[in-house]
Amino acid sequence: MGGIEFLKGHGTQNDFVLLPDLDGRLELTEARVAALCDRQRGLGADGVLRVVRSAAIGMESEGEWFMDYRNADGSIAEMCGNGVRVFVRYLVDSGLVAERDFVIGTRAGDRPVQMHADGSVTVRMGPATITGTSVTVVAGKPFSGVAVNVGNPHLVSVVEDDVDELDLRDQPDFDADVFPEGVNLEFINLLGENALKMRVHERGVGETRSCGTGTVAAVAAALHLAGTDTGEATVDIPGGRVVVGVSRGASTLTGPAEIVARGELDETWWAGLGA
Repeated sequence: MGGIEFLKGHGTQNDFVLLPDLDGRLELTEARVAALCDRQRGLGADGVLRVVRSAAIGMESEGEWFMDYRNADGSIAEMCGNGVRVFVRYLVDSGLVAERDFVIGTRAGDRPVQMHADGSVTVRMGPATITGTSVTVVAGKPFSGVAVNVGNPHLVSVVEDDVDELDLRDQPDFDADVFPEGVNLEFINLLGENALKMRVHERGVGETRSCGTGTVAAVAAALHLAGTDTGEATVDIPGGRVVVGVSRGASTLTGPAEIVARGELDETWWAGLGA
């Protein structure tokens, strides 16, 4: 043995490769991340979560552990709500953290978390800030949307028809002047006062089965359109269901997290991907 340790996990079927790299020794290049996430030539995933000590990579955080998250195309992302839950599940299950309530570092800032007895995780996601409006175009059809920042950018569009009918295989168009770094696009049906249904096209990934920050953005946008900034709702995504709470300057995300496999990457394969 002696290869590079990995685990595979998911949060509402938003799946990730976890790389325990506690002291920050791996050279995690875009090429290596993209290969790992490729579902034909790698392990397959929506993203990579590197588990590393904050101090080892010079990140300022109150938490010992930093979630170094990369999108499937190898690009660096600020935050991932489903990834946080899987990250927390690994830290607790592996014994790296003894408590059930603690803080982890992310590029969007520190995130207090709590792991529950049933394996689900609540993440305090910080503020969900309404930043304006914009338009996205799916298969030639425009949809107006509410722009929301949850540590990363989102555009949430309420759809009258069933969101299951949308064709999200290709990248929808969006206004690059409004979102110069790209944007996560959420399409929602309002199911009732406290319930939404959502599909998402993630920046740097494509359509995924779930997006944690996207569910928070969706609830914040729905509340905004209803004339308030406080409330709680369930969000049904193709991968399952989460519960989101939004208040002025704060939000929470609660949902499942599962570790499904572990093993070792072949060092020759890893080295062959180059720097």
